[in-house]
Formats: sequence, structure tokens, C-alpha cells
Amino acid sequence: MLQVPGIETPPVLFQWLHEGLEPFLVQPEVFGCLRAKDVSCEEFQLLVAALDGIYPQLSVEEQRNLYSGIKYFLTQDGSGQSCYNETIPSLNSTSWFRNYLGSFLEHATVQDLQLFGDEATLQKFARDPVNMEMVGNLTLLRETAPYYTRLLTSAPALPLASLPDRFLCFLSPGAVGNLSREEILGVAQRLGRSCPWSRGMPTGRAPSSLAPQELQVASSLLRNLEDFSPAVLGALGQAALGLSVSWIQENIPEEQLEAALPALGSVRGWSPEQARAVVSKLLRSGYQILDGQSLAELGTLVGGLNSSTLRSLSPEVVLEAIQLPGFAQHLDTLPSALKRILVEKVSSRVDHPAELVKLIPNALASYIPKSLLVFEEEKPNVQDLNNKPWSREQAAMFFSDVVKAEPDFSRLSQSVLQGFTCAAASAVGAERSQELAKVMRKKKVKLGQDQLSCLLKMVTLHGIPKDLDSYPQDLLLFLSPSDYAATGNCSQFFITVGKANGDVLPREAPQRQQLLLEALECLRIPGTQIDKEKAEVLGWLVCELGEEYIRSSGGSLLKDLSQCGSFLPEQEEAIRDVLSSGNTTFGPPAAWSAFTLSELSGLIPVLGPSILQQIPKKALTTWLRNFAWDSSLSREELATVVEELLPRRHKRESGCPAGQEITDEVLNDDAMPLYYTAEELRACLGNSPLENHLSQFVTYPFTIPQLAVIKEHLKERYPNGFPENVLSNLGPFLTMFTPEEISTWNLSSVDLLAAFLKIQPQPSDSLASAAINRYMELGNALNATALGAIGTKYVCLLNATQLEAIHPPVLKMVSLDPSACSQETKNILYQKAKEAFSDQNHLPAYYELILPYLGGAPAADLKVLSKKDVNMNVTTFVTLRRDAVMVSWPLEFLNFLHFVVLSAGVWLCCPLGEISKSKFHQMQNFFC
Repeated sequence: MLQVPGIETPPVLFQWLHEGLEPFLVQPEVFGCLRAKDVSCEEFQLLVAALDGIYPQLSVEEQRNLYSGIKYFLTQDGSGQSCYNETIPSLNSTSWFRNYLGSFLEHATVQDLQLFGDEATLQKFARDPVNMEMVGNLTLLRETAPYYTRLLTSAPALPLASLPDRFLCFLSPGAVGNLSREEILGVAQRLGRSCPWSRGMPTGRAPSSLAPQELQVASSLLRNLEDFSPAVLGALGQAALGLSVSWIQENIPEEQLEAALPALGSVRGWSPEQARAVVSKLLRSGYQILDGQSLAELGTLVGGLNSSTLRSLSPEVVLEAIQLPGFAQHLDTLPSALKRILVEKVSSRVDHPAELVKLIPNALASYIPKSLLVFEEEKPNVQDLNNKPWSREQAAMFFSDVVKAEPDFSRLSQSVLQGFTCAAASAVGAERSQELAKVMRKKKVKLGQDQLSCLLKMVTLHGIPKDLDSYPQDLLLFLSPSDYAATGNCSQFFITVGKANGDVLPREAPQRQQLLLEALECLRIPGTQIDKEKAEVLGWLVCELGEEYIRSSGGSLLKDLSQCGSFLPEQEEAIRDVLSSGNTTFGPPAAWSAFTLSELSGLIPVLGPSILQQIPKKALTTWLRNFAWDSSLSREELATVVEELLPRRHKRESGCPAGQEITDEVLNDDAMPLYYTAEELRACLGNSPLENHLSQFVTYPFTIPQLAVIKEHLKERYPNGFPENVLSNLGPFLTMFTPEEISTWNLSSVDLLAAFLKIQPQPSDSLASAAINRYMELGNALNATALGAIGTKYVCLLNATQLEAIHPPVLKMVSLDPSACSQETKNILYQKAKEAFSDQNHLPAYYELILPYLGGAPAADLKVLSKKDVNMNVTTFVTLRRDAVMVSWPLEFLNFLHFVVLSAGVWLCCPLGEISKSKFHQMQNFFC
């Protein structure tokens, strides 16, 4: 008899498990000894029940290991239906999942379930009331939940009314056919209420939008509705996202849309096409936006307005709307162009920055121009500033004012603290700067390289502190173990460095390799083999290891390497060699599962065809459907996996294969690229409602041949040029076009230009230049919205004529950094910026405003600036005009320059005024 102490006393069992049964946690095969000891199924049930009682206290890894052991016990004899026999009373309970898996069912894959019984048996288990009650409170694996749902809904299907809400999110579209109007509305309400948060949020999707599978079900449900009265539309809730654009345009009368607006305006996650379709229909039917209330009533549909309509509204309308309860929460997902216009409208009626900060909703805060955050004599309200999500550049505008006025730095938010400037640190002194730095550590403030350099200078002004662990971890990137000696040993130093933000140091910075060499010496790693414990100490430094370390360490580095993001070619080759060997905890690629791929997802771009072809196609398909949903991999990287799954040899089809027609449901499925070869796509696109789904469709991982087919389809469909909704949603298709083709497009509005330039992946310089030139050829101006869309990334593409056409005040409303542009561009923009900010040049904040444009400043202006109490970092210094620097190099100019001397490949702080005259000549050589 298996003796399990304290089964009814979880703390005792927990202690017993960790002290007496450690092998069970580490090696699942140890469960096999229970069979060898003739432990019966009834006795094993007791053990599972006991383990289930402490399940919430276990780590995920412990849960997985124990589940693997349970599975080993239940399947080791290969019978397929262990501990279940209809003819034996003690073994005929269909509550099998509850009895033998309990909460550990959360870790079961589809393949695991199929080991426990055949389809008919599993269906009995799934429908058992005890099991259903338990599973309704569990979170099954993404691949398992749809399969379990299918067990419940396949013939003979359970009534949907008896299906737990959680499983509605995994219904197949076919499971909702032939329902009555009441049943449709009932399922729709439960679907919208239960599913929005069920599967996490993928990149680029709106909060609370439905996952593709849920969207397909909602679309199938609503297609069977004939009545779209206001009452019905209001009852749909989040399931209204299943309304296709064509249904909105053709099947819902305008007056019913307007009557249902309060309900539709509260639905979160509308696609741009859906929002535009609803709003356009409302405006055509006579809906007028005359005041803030009528604007706010659009709710989540406000993103369906175009910029010209929004610009036509009076500032008072916008000002009233943003002060109405609830409206601000709908602004997060607005296009950038609309957010910028809203800020312009509000700021045109607000004279004081403190009032502007109070009024502007958080969703719009990052669009407030820096020039409007200069407080002058006005005292900023720290609480209002703390509540906004500022950019680093915005926070720098008022940081000095705040730290001078705030006695307790701990009251400042992370968002405000990231605006740290050298000028502010100099003003408060070394002691207060140390206080500030300690607060930054507690609040996990992320600073840039120049900011860290300056902060380090102030913190170490009177010597290196003995409590370095109280300061931001990232400061240690600029120190060595010997500097840390008073705080701790070298191992502690590198544990902290490993947790720091390595991205602060450029990939090519010699300091990265220097830190790695010092770490290897400290950890006493004489050879090239690194175990998991030491890899954990190295942290991000693992990404700096050479190919010899990766090969020698086998699989012990793989999980750490999967977090690196990018690799050198020789590192990639070493990773492939290790994975191909099969001598890792993941086994050979031919044995990988979808779960294995999810654990290695960061390495998938490295795998290459040789490894991808070995992985079971079922594992790749399951991974794409269930795990790639919120993967950090790009669309292009996922497309390489799709390419491996599509047939190599293509049959020529005379038409679209039966059952392959492209419907709204298919277009809502992010696994769509798996269903069609390029030839099948060509045959099936036909009259599909593709343009109604473009914003979502362009995120799917189509291969290059598939993209080429879709491009040709769009060109055939619109021989006279693409309409606005296509131009703004070209996404990956953009790479298929040439600058010559783009130069013929009708980029007639700033909305289109902004949408085009924000396409992901962002357009190449040649394509962006063609779009900007076309926009201007059509008579459009470079206003604040257009310049905001062009941004720092593309401002260097503007020619002298285009630059001269910019009205100087426009620069007050945008944030540009032309420091990487040609000297001619920098010269033109500096003069315009100087004019734009001329009314603020007497203020300390003027330096922060003019800073990005200083690369075009003449010597005379630099001399004037040198007489002011400002600090300049090397990043700015190296962008200055060389002729201006040489002319304005007297010692008084040096006094204002906070220069950073190059040492070991990184910039370390010291006052340039302390540089001797002999060093001055060396610096002349550096710049000349």
C-alpha cells in the first residue's frame, strides 16, 4: 500500500513532497517505480488527489514535472486506457480526468489525451459532469482547449446552453449553425462576455478584440441573423465584432445604426474597416457632430473618423468631448494622425501648460509637443505630471523644474524620472543626485547611455559609493568589478550586470566584450563549457558568447540564447549544430512538439530549412495556430515556417478547389496562409471580400509567392488605382511595389501619407521618398500631421525645396531629430527651428528645444549658447558643424560643454573644461 503522510494536511504533504519525494519532482520516470511496487489505480488516485490539493503552491516547472510523472504511470504499459475498464466497477468511472489527472490536466497536450483513450472514450470523459465542472475552472493549453471543445460539440453534440462559458471561446464555426434567433443572441452574449481576455493580446491588436477563432465563430453566428434592430445590435456586446464590413454597408439600415450607437460605441476592438464603415454610414445618413456630446457618443468608433472631418470640428467640441466621462478611454487605439489633431485642437484653446497637462487624456499625452511643456514662471503640478505616460524627451522639458521644487524624489513617477538631465543634476548637486539615483533604482527607471554617463559622474563625484546595489543596475555597465569591491565580490557584480539593460551599450561597443571577459575570469570558467547556473549569472552577456562556447555548452545555453533577439552568423551556425545533434533536453528536431517550439520560439528564425524540414509538420502547424499568436516573432519570420508547411509541388488548378472558397470566416483566420498554395490563392481570391479585412489580413504570415499573388489580385481588382482603405493597409505587400508604381498613387490626404509611413515593416527610404514626393506633388502641405508622420526616420529624405516650404511654427508642434541628415538639411532646419522657438530662447528649456537641431548651428549661435547654463553631451557634440566648433572653441565655450571621453569603447563623463590645452589639439584631430 502506498503510504502518503498527511494527505488531509496540505502543508505536511507539501513538505513531504519537497523533502522526501524530490526525485518525483526532478525525474518523472521515477513514477514508474510505483508500477513496479504494484501500486493500484485506486491507490494512485489517492496520490493524485493529494497532489491536486497542493497544486496551486507548486511552481509551473514542478507542476509540469509531476504531470509528466503522472502521465508516465498511466501510459507506461502502452494499453492506451490505463485505469479504465467499463466492466470493472472500481475502474468504470468516467470522471477519469478528475480522478487521475486533476488540475494537472492543464499541462496535457492533444497527443497526451489521445494516449489516455480513443476518441469515443475521451468523449465520455469530456462530457462527464464532474470533469466538466473541474475543467471549467482550469486553463488548458491553447492546443488542447479547441480539441476538448470538439469532444463536447461533435455528434451527438451537447446543447450549447450546457457548455461552460470558457469553451465557447474555442467553438468551431460549424458548431453554431442552425440556431434560433434566441440561441444566437444567447451564445453571442456569452461569447463576448467570456472570451476577450481568454487568449492574450497579439502585437498590434486592439485591447479586448476577439482572437481569430472567436471572431470566426461570432461571424458565423451573425451571418444567420436576419434582424438587426437596435435591440439586437445592443444585445450582441463584444460579439458585434463579427459583423462584416459588407453586412454593415448592405444589411443594417442607417437609422438602426444610429439608434444602436450607445451599444456599438462601447464595443472594444473594432477593426479600422469596421469603424470607418459604421461612421461613414452614420455621417451619410445625417448624423452631425455639433458638440462634445455627439463626438463622445461615437465611443470606440471614433477611430472611424478621417482627419479632414476631425479637423473641421471646432476646438470647443473636442475640448468638451475629452472632459466627458468615458470618452478618454476610447482614444488609445486611434491612429497617430487623429491623436495629433486632437492635441492641436485642445492646445489651441489652452494657454498654460499646467492646464494642458491636466486636460489631455493619458492616451494623447505623448503627442503634446515639447514646446508646450515649458512652464516658465508657472509652477508645475507634480501629481498631474506623475499621472501621464511621457516620452523621455517630453519629461526632460520639465524635469529640472520638478526636481528643484520636489523635496521628496520618491513622490516622482517613473515616467517623470526618465526625463533626467545633466543640467538638473548639476543644479541639485552630488548628494541630491545620489538620492535621485536611488529612487530611480527602486522605480526601475530606464535611462539612455548619455543620461547614465552623466548620472554616474554625479554619483561618483566624491568617490565610488560603498552601496552601489542601491543605485540603478545599468550604472554598473560603465564600471568594473574593482569599482564594486566595497559593495560585494565580483560574482555579485556580474549577477547585477547580467540583469542590467545590455541594450544601453551598442552591439559593437568594445565594453560588451570587456565585461564578458571579466565575467568569465570572475566565474572561473577556464574552458569554453558553461553550465546553466553560470549562464544564469551571465544574463544578457550570454548573447556575447562566441560559437565555441555555444557548441561546448550543448543545450545548457539554448533557453538563455532564445532571449537574445539577434545573432552573428557564426553564432547562428553553432546554435543550429547544437539543435541538430539532438543531445539537448529538447531531443532531436524530429521529436519536437508544439510546446517545444514555444519554448524555443526566439530561436526559430535561426533554424533554417535543414532543421525546419525535420520537425513534424503537425507540431509546426499546432504551434502556428496556438502559440505564434502572441509570439515576438515578426510576420516575415513566421512566414519561413509557413513556407516549410506548404506543398513543394503545385498542381495547376482550373478553378478554386471545392470547400476552399475565401469567405469572411476564412479571412478572419490568422492561419489562412496554411490553407492555400500560391496557385490556390490565385484561383480562390476571385470576388472575396478581401478589402474589408485588410488591416487584419496583412498581419498574416504569407510567403513571398503568396504575397505576389495577392498583389496581382489587388492590381486587377483596382485597375484605376487603389482606394484609400487599400493604400493605408498594404503592410507586407509594400515590398512588392516599386518607387515608380508608388509615384502614380493617389496619396491625396495626410491620413494616407501617415498610414503609409507607419506600415509595418516600415517602408524603405526609396519607397518612403516616392510617397512623400507624390503627396507633395498633389498639392499637399507639410503641416504638423504630415511632419509628425515623416518623423525623424524619414526627415532626411526631404529635399531643400520641400524643407524651405515648411512653415517654422509647425516645428513647435512636432519632435524631429535631423542630426543624421546632410549638412544642408541640418542648416535649413536649424534656422527654421531657431525662428520657431525664438519666443522661448530666454528660458532654460530653450536648450532642450533647440538641441536636436544644433547640428546646423553656426559658430555665432554656439557662442551665444555657450554663455548660458546648459550642458551638452557627446552625442550632440559630434553632430555639430566642424567649422562652427573650430571657430567657437575658446575656453569659455568649453565651460558649458559636458563632454564624454572615449574609454574602452564607451563614453565616460568628465567636464570638458578640465581638459588641458594639449588634449585640445588631440580633439581637433578627432573632429578634423
